[in-house]
Amino acid sequence: MFNDIGPLELVALAILGVLVFGPDKLPKVIQDASRFIRKIREFSESAKEDIRSELGPEFKDFDFEDLNPKTFVRKQLMDGNDDLGLKEIRESFDLRKEVAEVTDAVNGRETKSVEAGSGVSDSSALAAANGSAGTPDLLKKRETPVKEAPVPFDADAT
Repeated sequence: MFNDIGPLELVALAILGVLVFGPDKLPKVIQDASRFIRKIREFSESAKEDIRSELGPEFKDFDFEDLNPKTFVRKQLMDGNDDLGLKEIRESFDLRKEVAEVTDAVNGRETKSVEAGSGVSDSSALAAANGSAGTPDLLKKRETPVKEAPVPFDADAT
């Protein structure tokens, strides 16, 4: 419960307790606080048992930690019970390969993968799908930059 309290913080709490309650009343306050925490734990455990008994035998293995959304998602999606076929989807989706293909298409390089049946690379198949082979590919870098006319400058307008 208090796993994140360091030794310096514990000493500071002890000194603060002695200053607030005094050395005479401090042991009684600690006993009352521990008794209160114990009663709260007993109450929560009895409430959990009552809920389990009211839900019936089909919820016998119900764990209240599953109500936490992170725990529920981790248990349902990451465990071995793969009812939805998510494992196949996860394995078939290769983001690095997809990004490499898009980068190669943008930079105008031939991709390393070759389509099985046609012998045509992905970038040339994409160019053929977008238009004829004679049309320029707008995604490729131009060999020579196109000289554009300079923009007229009007000193009075600025």
